[in-house]
Amino acid sequence: MIGRLRGAVAEVGEEEALIDVMGVGYVVRCGHRTLQRLPALGDETLLHIESQWSESAGLRLYGFATREDRKAFVLLQAIQGVGPKAAMAVLDVLSPAELASAVAREDKAAVGRANGVGPKLALRIVTELKDKPITDGPVLMAAPSSAASPSAPAKPAPTGDAVAALMGLGVAEVNARRVVEAAADRLGEEATVQALIKAGLQELGR
Repeated sequence: MIGRLRGAVAEVGEEEALIDVMGVGYVVRCGHRTLQRLPALGDETLLHIESQWSESAGLRLYGFATREDRKAFVLLQAIQGVGPKAAMAVLDVLSPAELASAVAREDKAAVGRANGVGPKLALRIVTELKDKPITDGPVLMAAPSSAASPSAPAKPAPTGDAVAALMGLGVAEVNARRVVEAAADRLGEEATVQALIKAGLQELGR
């Protein structure tokens, strides 16, 4: 099984990237955050890979920027009802450290911001990940008592609302997330939902 790929970024799509490793192109499915962190086309990147096989889909490679992302992806999929798509969605709105913080605080609302994750599944995720080592560092232990922990998942809230608003205007989810997250990075953590929507529409040329 493939556990890591180092090669040139040949193509980047909405949900996957093509990584050229010594002339062999590997199609790697990635979350939006990972795709955003990829270097320019032709530049070298390293992705941590989770390989999965099924009779219907064959071999699929899921790529992550860090080992912790991959570890969280595996832990999430061990939960009943969480498949690759839902696990990717969770990691698109919460980094492993933020997920650990949300689990420590039993904050199912933060997990429920992920696309396709309803309240019941969010509660199951928070419950079953309790005491699981989501991150390699001390983030999980420090998160409940940290003064900064309540603000860790705050950023996804306005971005999530802005994405939902753009989708209501007919924008595809992947494109909505791309322009909103780019706007959030540019405008900063204090950006309002309205500001993110406006910036996203401008980016889309609407």
